[in-house]
Amino acid sequence: MACDLTKGRALPCRESVGGIKAVYFVDFGDLGTISLTSATDDTISDMDGTFSAYKYELKGASSVEQTINASRENGTVFFDQAVNLTLPQLSKEDNNELKLMAYGRPHIVVEDYNGNAYLVGRENGADVTGGTIVSGAAMGDLSGYTLTFNAMERTAANFIDGAIAGDPFDGMTSATATIVLS
Repeated sequence: MACDLTKGRALPCRESVGGIKAVYFVDFGDLGTISLTSATDDTISDMDGTFSAYKYELKGASSVEQTINASRENGTVFFDQAVNLTLPQLSKEDNNELKLMAYGRPHIVVEDYNGNAYLVGRENGADVTGGTIVSGAAMGDLSGYTLTFNAMERTAANFIDGAIAGDPFDGMTSATATIVLS
């Protein structure tokens, strides 16, 4: 792998916003073979799996944070990808699904408010590493769930080519994706 830089970066316009709009959970391994645009561009150009993507709509306090972990001594670099979700309202159905998430290690596709979609846990999946089930104490408190998923990957989360609002798999010509919302 070449380590030489290939371009600079101008200061972009101030047109982006923070926050994530939705996440899509896919059972680990169901995405099939994932194709990247090239060895130097880590954008996902296609996947060939047949899968269901379970969509969770979000509002407010949910986020994605990726931390670069590098060791000069060991000559290693990896990316810790953290997805933090706040899901309002408790239900017995959600309790069961969240238990299944905690037992598994799903792939997570994140859709942000800037029209981007990217894949967390491409190679290794994402593990639930913490969270809470809370009732709240005061009337305005959260009654719901907080979840933290972590993935450790060789690269930052890969952007997905051809993603459109509400369907991050639209550009995947070889994939058969069914989006499930409830």
